[in-house]
Amino acid sequence: MLSTDLTVLYADAALLVLDKPAGLLSVPGRGADKQDCLSARAQALYPDALITHRLDQATSGLLLMARGAEANRKLSAAFAGRSVGKRYLAVVEGILAAPDEEWGVIDLPISLDWPNRPRRIIDALNGKPSVTRWRVLSHDAVKQTTRLELEPLTGRSHQLRVHLQALGHPIVGDALYGHAPATNAAARMLLHAQSLELQHPTHGEALRFVSAAPF
Repeated sequence: MLSTDLTVLYADAALLVLDKPAGLLSVPGRGADKQDCLSARAQALYPDALITHRLDQATSGLLLMARGAEANRKLSAAFAGRSVGKRYLAVVEGILAAPDEEWGVIDLPISLDWPNRPRRIIDALNGKPSVTRWRVLSHDAVKQTTRLELEPLTGRSHQLRVHLQALGHPIVGDALYGHAPATNAAARMLLHAQSLELQHPTHGEALRFVSAAPF
């Protein structure tokens, strides 16, 4: 039986803002055991809800859904046009030095690692342009970790995870891209979608939503 457990932060006639827990799929996967997901739970309560973007199963935080085809068209165009502001919080392995400026930039193209799907890799020849801004929030000298704020300027699958691995500082708890000791040190991947900024698809009002990281 489908769970109806759902955290709705905002709902109106055009959109929903949901707070996804880590471990829950954004959309259904293959197989009967992968049908429970955030979009299905939302559609049980809001039948016109449509997915506009996704979070990895291991990532928690803010996820936006459109209500109806017209709102979905406008919100999908906003994501494609990079007019939706997204910020994430992550804890990464090691002590990562702060960039020379307040924000550093990772500009590395990403492609699917076909023999090792669903992994992605940095691929200068065939990869799609992928850009992430990042800044250091704090260091933990005891755990040897760094807390970061991240802003993806593109929306590639696994982008933040692959970019941070490329820096040599994968996300703590990341089973695909992390190192075994640090992966096992956390009960989940320490990546959280903490804020969304966008214009309302109907009346254009500026909206901002925030979700505090649970770690």
